[in-house]
Order: sequence, then structure tokens, then C-alpha cells
Amino acid sequence: MTSQDSSRALLRHHGDVDAAPGLVDFAVNVRSPRPPAWLRDRLAAALDGLGSYPAAAADETARRTVADRHGRRPDEVVVLSGAAEGFALLPVLRPSLAALVHPSFTEPEVALLDAGVPVRHVLLDPADGYALRPELVPDDADLVVLGNPTNPTSVLHPAEVVRSLARPGRVVLVDEAFMDAVPGEPESLAAERVPGLLVLRSLTKAWGLAGLRAGYLLGEPGLLARLCAHRPRWPVGSLVLEAVTACCEPAATASAEVFAAEHAEHAAHAVRALRDVPGVELVTEPRAPFLLLRVRDGEAVRAALRDDGIAVRRCDTFPGLDADHLRVALRPPEEFDVLVKALSAAVEENP
Repeated sequence: MTSQDSSRALLRHHGDVDAAPGLVDFAVNVRSPRPPAWLRDRLAAALDGLGSYPAAAADETARRTVADRHGRRPDEVVVLSGAAEGFALLPVLRPSLAALVHPSFTEPEVALLDAGVPVRHVLLDPADGYALRPELVPDDADLVVLGNPTNPTSVLHPAEVVRSLARPGRVVLVDEAFMDAVPGEPESLAAERVPGLLVLRSLTKAWGLAGLRAGYLLGEPGLLARLCAHRPRWPVGSLVLEAVTACCEPAATASAEVFAAEHAEHAAHAVRALRDVPGVELVTEPRAPFLLLRVRDGEAVRAALRDDGIAVRRCDTFPGLDADHLRVALRPPEEFDVLVKALSAAVEENP
């Protein structure tokens, strides 16, 4: 394997690889191991329709529901087979230079590299809390990709700063996969009509739908049409359309706000608990449903946790981070305390 192949393999590493069967999972950021009962019932009721091809009316309903949720028009919405499909569409734009703001989710970079698109890393500085610095983005970048809140740093960038990245001739893709875990979504750009702005949303994290792959893209109709020009017929299935509709209806949106408030409470507990653990540094204040930690000899600590039956996410696969960084998912206090106890023991074993 060449060094380039090895680097690409690291970019393709995700938390599901760390979360092997039988381990207590703090590696994956999905809120629940299964959808809530009401959503399972909606999906089960749709099963009888699988003998027919996905209907245009179902796609229209899904897009209209998403549009209503964000104060937009249906032609400003594309339903996706998971947020990852949105990244896979980016090479269609034929960018001459893509600027990837890092540390961040690596699938966009893989999609662009696989298509031969020149990529430039915009590495944010841990010394100032991984704050977004627009001046670091190359002037000639005609595609900029960033997460907000960012995975794995759990940093929430101000909407004003993100908005400032837009300029004529440039597309800015903001991955808001975890924005629905932020109470009130104060820094979201999902409702804004900024030329060249694309906002990507995932429904898999909040609703336990990682196995279904459901998400959507928001933006100008003309830009969306360019992205989707070569999608296959029936690009998403009937169950995805049903899930997107169900999860964007007002009742589900209200439930998501409750979940976001719970995440904030869980984050506050996690921060307090971890500050009592010698040798564990909380790198940033968490605004997403996960925390970025730094420990000494991270590989040994991960191995010790694994031996104790606990999976956490390795972070040396993210540009700008190394093996001493770990990402851990937020869980209810009684579950998170199990991690804290095991982490304390693992760090003590590897001083």
C-alpha cells in the first residue's frame, strides 16, 4: 500500500469501526440505537408500498415538509440518501480548488480526492479553540467545506463568520449534521438564501437512522440542479422519503428541541465529571453531542478501554489531530459515569 493509499484509508475510518460488537459504544454519535416507537410505526406502515417505485408525490411531500421546517421553498430542497451522498455529489461542480476546514469530517475530502479535485487543508488552531478564521481560506478556493458544529472538535462557529466565506464564484457547503443537537439552532444557516451557500442536514444522528441513510440539502434551485444532474432515477427509496417527512414535521421538530436540551444537560454533567480526572484534557467546550479529549499515550488508553469493554473514537484519522486525541459520545449521566471511571483507570495505568 502506498503512503497515499494509507492516508486515504485513514480518512475513510469512522467510529463504527471502533465500535465493535459487544463493546459499550462511545465511538458513534448516533443518539439512540433504534428509532423512536412512533417513527418505527411510520416506517413499518410504509413497508406495504415497497412493491412500487418511489412516487414523485412522496418526494414532493418530503421536500415541502423540509421546506416548511426551514422557511424555504420545495425547489430549494433535495432529499438525499444520507448526508454522505451530498458529499459524493460535490465533484460534479468541477471545483478548481477545494478548501477543507479541518479538523472535520473526512468524507468530503475522500469524495473530492477520488475525483481528482485539488484539495487544500485549512487547519484551525487549538490555541484559540479551533475558531474559524476566514482569512486562512485561500482566495482562489471556489469550493469551501466545513462542519458546524464541527466533528470531532464539537465547536459551534458563529453564523456571521461562516456567512462571510461566501463570495461570487464560490460554493460554500456547511455540514450541519449535528445542528439539531444545539438548543434553538442559533448559528444555523439552513433558512438563509446566500448565493453559493449549500447546507447539508442529516437525520440519522438524532433519530437512530444510521442504517437507513436519510438527509437533505438546502440551496439555490440552480445550484441544486447542477449537483443532481447525473443522479440516477429514484435516487432515494420510499422509506427514506417517509423518514424525512416524518422527522421534519412540527411534532418531530418539537421533540428534537427536547433532545437538544437533554444533550446540553448531558454535556454539562460530562464536563464536570471529566474535570475531576487527572491526565484528561477537555479540549473544547462541547456544543455537539460528543467531546474531544486529549490524553497521554492515547493508543494505550484506547486499548485499555477496549479491554474494559468500552469503545471510543480514535482521532488521528482527522487532519490536525493525533493519536492522543479521543472523541467520546455524550450519553446520559449514569452511562457516561461508566466511561469516566474506566477512563480514569486507563489513564492511571498509562501515566
